[in-house]
Amino acid sequence: MPEIVNWTTVRVYYEDTDFSGRVYHASYVRFLERGRTEWLRQIGLRHDILAQSETAFAVRRLEIDFRGPAFIDDALEIETTAEAIKGATLRFRQRVLRGEKILVAAETQIVTISRNRPVRPPRELLERLRRLGVDSAIDAVAERGEPQG
Repeated sequence: MPEIVNWTTVRVYYEDTDFSGRVYHASYVRFLERGRTEWLRQIGLRHDILAQSETAFAVRRLEIDFRGPAFIDDALEIETTAEAIKGATLRFRQRVLRGEKILVAAETQIVTISRNRPVRPPRELLERLRRLGVDSAIDAVAERGEPQG
């Protein structure tokens, strides 16, 4: 799958930190979510538009490797790369960096749902990915004839 990479900058605020001034571990989950949301925007989709079709995304699996701390007022870069689409699942590789230093590495699997059931990703998402050159993974989904939400 050709890489579609998004870079999103976030600033660490007081609310993101613990008593020591370091970013609280759960705050990284929000930062990663922002990265995936901006990735969608980059390819021309927004959550509010997808919600109109009763389609949503839910985290299926999240693996985080904490490598170093971030501190209040740091400017962090969230790198988000879509790696694969298989069935209803989209797999992302994400990193949180301060400058060149990798603070967090994560793999996130997102499942597409409609009416609380896994469904094939929305047609709009698949069409946009196809236009960006992501044909092989999409064709594998289409060949299985999985339901479209």
